[in-house]
Amino acid sequence: MLFSTSKIVVTAILLMLFTSVSFAQKGGIQGNIKTSDGVPVELATVAIKGVGSTATDKDGQYQLKNIPAGNYTISARLVGLNSVTQNVVVIAGKTTKQDIIFHASSEQLKEVVVSGGKTNKFAVKESNFVAKMPLKNLENPQVYSVISKELMTEQVITNYDDALKNAPGIDKLWSSTGRGSDGAGYFSLRGFAVQPTLVNGLPGLTNGSLDVSNIERIEVLKGPSGTLYGSSLISYGGLINTVTKQPFDGTATDVTYTAGSYGLNRVTADVNTPLDKNHKVLFRMNAAYQDENSFQDAGFKKTRFIAPSISYKVNDKLSFLLNTQFLSSEGTNPTMLFFDRATPLKVNTLAGLNYDPKQSFTNNNLSIKTPVASMQIQMNYKLSDEWNSQTVVSRGSAKSDGYYSYLYESSKSVAGSSKFDRYISDQNSTTETTDIQQNFTGDFRIGGLRNRIVAGLDYFNRTFIDNSSAYAGLGLVTLGGTDTGILTKQNADAAIAAAGSANQSNTNQQVYSAYVSDVLNFTPALSGMFSLRVDRFQNGGQTAAAADKYSQTALSPKFGLVYQVLKDKLSVFGNYMNGFTNVPPANVSIDGVTSTKTFKPEHANQWETGVKTNLFDGKLTASLSYYDIQVANVVLNSGQNNVSQGGNNYSKGFEAEVQANPFPGFNINAGYSKNKSKLTGASDDYEGRRPESAGPEDLVNVWLSYKIMHGTVKGLGFGFGGNYAGKNLILNRATTGVFTLPSYTVLNASVSYGTGAFTFAFKMDNLTNKEYYKGWSTIEPMRPRTAVGSIGYHF
Repeated sequence: MLFSTSKIVVTAILLMLFTSVSFAQKGGIQGNIKTSDGVPVELATVAIKGVGSTATDKDGQYQLKNIPAGNYTISARLVGLNSVTQNVVVIAGKTTKQDIIFHASSEQLKEVVVSGGKTNKFAVKESNFVAKMPLKNLENPQVYSVISKELMTEQVITNYDDALKNAPGIDKLWSSTGRGSDGAGYFSLRGFAVQPTLVNGLPGLTNGSLDVSNIERIEVLKGPSGTLYGSSLISYGGLINTVTKQPFDGTATDVTYTAGSYGLNRVTADVNTPLDKNHKVLFRMNAAYQDENSFQDAGFKKTRFIAPSISYKVNDKLSFLLNTQFLSSEGTNPTMLFFDRATPLKVNTLAGLNYDPKQSFTNNNLSIKTPVASMQIQMNYKLSDEWNSQTVVSRGSAKSDGYYSYLYESSKSVAGSSKFDRYISDQNSTTETTDIQQNFTGDFRIGGLRNRIVAGLDYFNRTFIDNSSAYAGLGLVTLGGTDTGILTKQNADAAIAAAGSANQSNTNQQVYSAYVSDVLNFTPALSGMFSLRVDRFQNGGQTAAAADKYSQTALSPKFGLVYQVLKDKLSVFGNYMNGFTNVPPANVSIDGVTSTKTFKPEHANQWETGVKTNLFDGKLTASLSYYDIQVANVVLNSGQNNVSQGGNNYSKGFEAEVQANPFPGFNINAGYSKNKSKLTGASDDYEGRRPESAGPEDLVNVWLSYKIMHGTVKGLGFGFGGNYAGKNLILNRATTGVFTLPSYTVLNASVSYGTGAFTFAFKMDNLTNKEYYKGWSTIEPMRPRTAVGSIGYHF
């Protein structure tokens, strides 16, 4: 054994010496590519013929590694612009700095990007977050969708939920409620409920809805992603990561005013500038002011948002980045009808409810405030040509302060009569998060094989402090009839006081994690991803002696293979992905006795295969995949304070996504998904049924865009598209029966015009004024036809 161990050590040392000698014979090139007026050029191709190529990132930066020492000609090109070539000398063991200037202004560059004929403006796939390392879409065995700021701007989007309609396979279950702990919106993704919980790959919890003014893009990752992102912030169906706008080297200001139906008034500003003469300190600030009323007889929302960010490049190796966001929001929570989940349905159709969707059953005096503040500090250090270090600290705070009310199916309801009790609570809660990550990323060769690796440590802490009141009854609502509640602050406060105090809580959870992921190129066309995470979860409990105080450890592996049939054009892939959840304790009521119950962790395993393309010089970007997800130890909710564990959830289906630019000025963004989900091994209430969180089985999203490129009306653009959702089983239990929301199609259209520094846009959503609903054992009416217009100025 000793001899065997010695051989291993000697072999490892020789391998390290061989690798060091090999690296010493090579060097690298890095630099920035900008326009003639100093704006970074993204997605430019930088190449040395016969040696290698890469693309610039969003900051215009590029890097070529492991280049043999010698004299070379480096070229940079972007579709629609003349290529630029420069001579460069590569020195062994060093990285040569080589900046490149395109002889075009930023305005010319915008025109090229929008109208270049070979530019697919909706296909923004490259990401450093999806794999926690720089990895091209065609090299990644995981499927993900990206919603760009360009698409959101073209659609005149003013809220986060509408932006997500552009990603295939995702559908809203219910809107943001604002209540403590879980007040953000819920969406179905591959058959599972998910919330937007990540910002720049880090925790970004909120009790409301995010403002879109500071969003660079939204990344929707498909499938259980516990290996790289842990258990606390993801769903088995995937995750939603919001990427914010970052400072860049240039001076620019964009101001936009938007107005529309139901009192919409919105002003946004985006200001970017260097703060020093050497352009090492860069500053950017996004801000938004928005007022909007509900389409119902009562209801409103007011948001005030500011997001300053600053970057500091100390030298070629060390840089810092600070991102902050401050959102002040106040409004009434959306109207939802909650069914009694423990008794048979009295009616099982919308017509039978006799519900008028324009009735809110609320009052503007009964509002809730949901302020959110977050800060992310990042330090990046270049250890060598092959290794980089990233240290990140993230802090967040989300509060709920004010009245939250809902309508719950009343015991007084009888067949053919829809009665709902109104309950109201004075919310007073805070969720605070801290996350610290240390990541090391490397790009190197061993034995001629390329390795791209990320290794990291992660500490996550979440504290939930709840001093909210108990829920108090405030009237009985008969749909289509009377409302016995008097909706004033005085009556609400009196009812809450009479209900007595609720059980106040202070819950703390901590997660310690370590992970590693390696993308290994067996050949230039064949690569494999091998990843593993170990996760230690600790629940502090509500008191020092609480029964819900416990710890759990979980392992999460991930594997994937990618074969590029056509290099950088067509790849086939397969993956095994794992997700897990340390389910928090719950209060369970049995025969009137309430106790705290803990659960085993749930585990999800996915197998997936598919194909990705980037054809015709980027004109056609597409993906098609089939997946099969199985979850064990599912926790099931059979009604208020009645929770059990033991089910298995099977979810399978396929997804297709296309971004295309078939001819100059015309762009397509489209997707289709089909999902089959079923619970087995569960109680009789759920056995063999589709989970209520799975959403519709069929979903379609389409957006077609055309912009006139030449002539007297150059800059005039048109957009048309919408969404289709199949029927949705929002209540599906043996006890209750089935309530099905019907399928629907919603169509939207826009027109825009850009001239000089001005842009104008007008859009109509829900053209046919379709009445439709969302739900998750609930019913929530969606907006009827709305019109919105905007005017923007860039200087």
